[in-house]
Amino acid sequence: MKRIIVSVLIALLFVTGCRSNPNQNNKEDINMTYNNYGHEVIIAGIPQKIVTLGPNCTELMIALGLENLIIGNTLNNHSRGALEEYKEAYEAIPEINYGSATREAVVTSGADFIYGIDWEFGDSGLDINELNQFGITVYMNSATTFEEIYQEIEDLGKIFDVEDKATEFINNQESRIEAIEVSIKNKEPIKVLVYDSGNDGVFTASGSNFESLLIEKAGGINIFNDITNKQWITVSYEEIIQRNPDVIIIHDYDSPSVEEKINQIKANPALSTLDCVKNNKFVVISLESVLPGSRMAYSVETFYNGFYE
Repeated sequence: MKRIIVSVLIALLFVTGCRSNPNQNNKEDINMTYNNYGHEVIIAGIPQKIVTLGPNCTELMIALGLENLIIGNTLNNHSRGALEEYKEAYEAIPEINYGSATREAVVTSGADFIYGIDWEFGDSGLDINELNQFGITVYMNSATTFEEIYQEIEDLGKIFDVEDKATEFINNQESRIEAIEVSIKNKEPIKVLVYDSGNDGVFTASGSNFESLLIEKAGGINIFNDITNKQWITVSYEEIIQRNPDVIIIHDYDSPSVEEKINQIKANPALSTLDCVKNNKFVVISLESVLPGSRMAYSVETFYNGFYE
């Protein structure tokens, strides 16, 4: 009788063990496939060594609580420093390239996953297929709508098993932006020029640029909203005068400084005739803030305050 009981107990333990093992590491055992702007991303287990290409990507991963998995970042020349809530974690991350990522730095980094802004890939950038051959999975940051950036965040939440944090982050962004939208009801849209840089014309954001959406949510309208064939465009000074902006947004990054950019605008024979220039209607924002990532609500709030101050 004792032998029978012991045998039954052993059998039960064996069955229980067999049933529980697959569930212990279900993320490790199941391949998940994501459509990343037409690029198929296959995830086999939670990545453990992340490289982020772009300060917006770095901050977003920190916002999702993944800073301890980031082994390197790039493009800090496009940043004026992390937001206060991310600063400590951001500054602890090693920099593999100050500017754009180099092939050598990425391939030898030890990364198994890259979350990076789309301009870092392609003919003049990193080759995604080659990176895959080195065992590095690539997920691009390429959103041009709020729906797309929220999808990116949801995907990252699933990939890294932080879905609750991803949902919480999205909800926070949406509620803050909705509060601004309530504030701008019944107000006339503010005509906005984005000034990234200037030389033979002004390098600016087009209507298909994500920044145009942020401007719209804040109660403005990009004066070059009708141009959508490229995200970044160069326009003539004459075109700007004809469209007559109420406010000029100035991107702050690398060099020249904001002060130098404002001096250039005021010294320009054409731009200096604009009322917004005469009245110092400038809104300064760091470049990483207008890229899709962690700062959508922050940027909308910054623009709103600048437009209606």
